[in-house]
Amino acid sequence: MPVHLRDVIGYLDTTLEIDRFRDYAPNGLQVEGSLEVDTIVTGVSASADLISRAIEQHADLIVVHHGLIWGSGLTKIAGPMGRRLKLLLGNDVSLAAYHLPLDKHSRLGNNVGLADALALGPQRETFGDVRGVALGLSGSWPSPLSRDEAIARIGAGVCKGQPPRFVFPHGPQVVRKVGLCSGAASDLLEAAAAAGCDLFLTGELAERAGDLAKELQITLVAAGHYATEVFGPMRVADELRMKFPSIDVQFVPSFSPL
Repeated sequence: MPVHLRDVIGYLDTTLEIDRFRDYAPNGLQVEGSLEVDTIVTGVSASADLISRAIEQHADLIVVHHGLIWGSGLTKIAGPMGRRLKLLLGNDVSLAAYHLPLDKHSRLGNNVGLADALALGPQRETFGDVRGVALGLSGSWPSPLSRDEAIARIGAGVCKGQPPRFVFPHGPQVVRKVGLCSGAASDLLEAAAAAGCDLFLTGELAERAGDLAKELQITLVAAGHYATEVFGPMRVADELRMKFPSIDVQFVPSFSPL
């Protein structure tokens, strides 16, 4: 039995507390298609590839972390943007996006999912202001790990068994406290060091981050923007599946090495 689009969007808007955030993008419904929802696909980014895969799954609604609208909004509907909108509107598919709310959420968020993937202990703290919200998350393992062991655990838990793409091993040989923030969050490096972290994990790096890690004497690891942000969309799929058991919900990967 289908559910109404407004019921799904209302649930996500409320659960993810979108009114708390001054984001870089609008959170919630960005494109309206069918008002009846039988199938939902979640994913990381609203690329043409993900949208096409969702259409193959007969999706009525796509829920992503990175939507189509950023900054001042749509200034031109042409090229890739035009093609993506044509795919959505031509197939009566809605699109909703949740950016910082899906990084931050204490149960469904990318950061808590990342911390769980590393098996950090349950005692966790927030740090690092991003537009008025402490976005970073820190924690420790039950027993400290060597720096090499910590990096290997990141590879196993986040990078599908491969070594992380970028490692600046400037921190202590023993890692007692880890700070993390998914995506492109290397500007939280100083906040992580101030919070007493020996290692900071994020997705992608600004050029200045390597030198800063050396000066701060903290190990900096970049495991990939996409790889660190699959956790929220996967958890949202699980959440919607439980909340709306009459509809089909699935996470659809659209891998990026970046």
